[in-house]
Amino acid sequence: MIKRLLIANRGEIAIRIIRACRELRIESVAVYSDADERAPHALAADRALPIGPAPAIQSYLSMPTIVEAARQSQADAVHPGYGFLSENATFAQACVDAGLTFVGPPPDVIARMGSKIEARRLMQQAGVPVVPGETPDDQSDEGIKHAIDRVGLPVLVKASAGGGGKGMRHVRDAREIVEAIQAARREATAAFGDGTLYVERLVERPHHVEVQVFGDHHGHVVHLFERECSVQRRHQKVIEESPSPVLTSGLRARMTEAAVTAARAVTYRNAGTIEFLIDVRSGGGDHAAFYFLEMNTRLQVEHPVTEQVTGLDLVRAQLLVASGEPLPWTQDTIDQRGHAIEARVYAEDPASGFLPQAGLLLLYREPHWPGIRVDSGVAEGGEVSIYYDPLMAKVIAIAETRELATARLIAALRDFRIAGVRTNVPFVARVLATQAFRDGSIDTAYLDREGEAIAATIDDQSAIDNQSAIHNQSAIRNPQSAMSTFDPWDPSARTVRREVSHAGSPPRRATRASSGDTLVAPMPATVLKIHVKGGDAVKKGDTVLVLEAMKMELPIRAPADATIGAVCCREGELVPADATLVEFA
Repeated sequence: MIKRLLIANRGEIAIRIIRACRELRIESVAVYSDADERAPHALAADRALPIGPAPAIQSYLSMPTIVEAARQSQADAVHPGYGFLSENATFAQACVDAGLTFVGPPPDVIARMGSKIEARRLMQQAGVPVVPGETPDDQSDEGIKHAIDRVGLPVLVKASAGGGGKGMRHVRDAREIVEAIQAARREATAAFGDGTLYVERLVERPHHVEVQVFGDHHGHVVHLFERECSVQRRHQKVIEESPSPVLTSGLRARMTEAAVTAARAVTYRNAGTIEFLIDVRSGGGDHAAFYFLEMNTRLQVEHPVTEQVTGLDLVRAQLLVASGEPLPWTQDTIDQRGHAIEARVYAEDPASGFLPQAGLLLLYREPHWPGIRVDSGVAEGGEVSIYYDPLMAKVIAIAETRELATARLIAALRDFRIAGVRTNVPFVARVLATQAFRDGSIDTAYLDREGEAIAATIDDQSAIDNQSAIHNQSAIRNPQSAMSTFDPWDPSARTVRREVSHAGSPPRRATRASSGDTLVAPMPATVLKIHVKGGDAVKKGDTVLVLEAMKMELPIRAPADATIGAVCCREGELVPADATLVEFA
């Protein structure tokens, strides 16, 4: 059995793993960057070690540093969580080479399934249906363009090493092809160190349903049913639930069988997820068409909904299986009971194009209700950093029915008190209340089509008089006095956020010029790519440069036809909020 576990991650997933360690009497070792010295995960572990500067590439993504921390702490195992190095085969192999137990699948399985191209090939061999597409040997822009021509528009250009929507671009118009290829390759190279691309036919308005699988070292492979993940924005999931409202019993049986087949085909071990797209245009019912999308060779952010409907602890099972023990359950003992829905709470501003936020949490009070679970990695007085993903917490509701779970989650979100940074909490509650969510018809592009309109219904209620603004600023100076009255649905709450937000929070129309003369940084960010130079003519809407912050690319566009006077930043430079990026002539 594992004795001492180093957790190579941060935030809520690190805390979740620490809690599982306590139940199994495994000593936990946290790691933290300079930005996370007082973070909740660093304080919760039995021991915590510093691993370097705030930028992830110098800390949480530094393989030698993580392995050395494991050696210094005399850990005998490493859990990668999700994100960061969790699906990095080289890191998994480095752990094995150092004599450490890697809590996850073998390195060769991560490598094979981490390549979306290789994964497609393996699934086709195993008889699992895949989305029609093409993987060109010629990886030049022209080679990818020819592949798009052969597959036919509309298509997705996707990164072979990708995930979470990074390195992925929709192409519907032939005029967008070259820019989409270059943007996908650039983003994939920056995020994964691999710019290899492939092309898939775009399945219009599909449902995204994934199946949780688990394998052990003794030849056992089981599924733990499905999760519906269609509520997503720019391929980032926002709301997940189980069971899926669109699956019949026959379709569920076909998909779970395909998922187990896929896991067996690669001799999978530990927790993993097989993701599928359902083509609702192919007809409903038991015989609807579905396609393999990808396999995530790690624990998923949304694993709590599976835990809630099955009553099983996935992290505990991960640690047992990694220790060489057989799975603690068999397929015939795993059941779905009730309905669970998870909402991700992000530090982002829906009213400003969902730009990620950074700043101090002046007020943070989680809802504590029966049937509500909150997994979080932040605390009041802490900081939401510009260096990491803006996910703050996950709120999960469990109830006897989907209708009751939805109502319970909305009520819990209304009771979530947060001030200091803007969040998506009111927005998510609005989505849960839409007819499209209630009838289960939301497809993967729904929020990209309707998200701004939904966000506008929140922003329209933000106008209040000066007296209310003064009252709320006073309340925030004394958060304890405001605790019983602060309501994120109260229109005055947006003024609270607006007035007390940290300097990192972006202003309105954040990707536009703050005046007619300049373009400014909407938040602290790294200059990723500059597309112009002094003297260039640009048209309204042209991408002038691209910033990167909190794991997202932020294109900065020209507000009108103009001529560039001067570029006031350099590629790779970290710029503060409101820094002048470009001056117009």
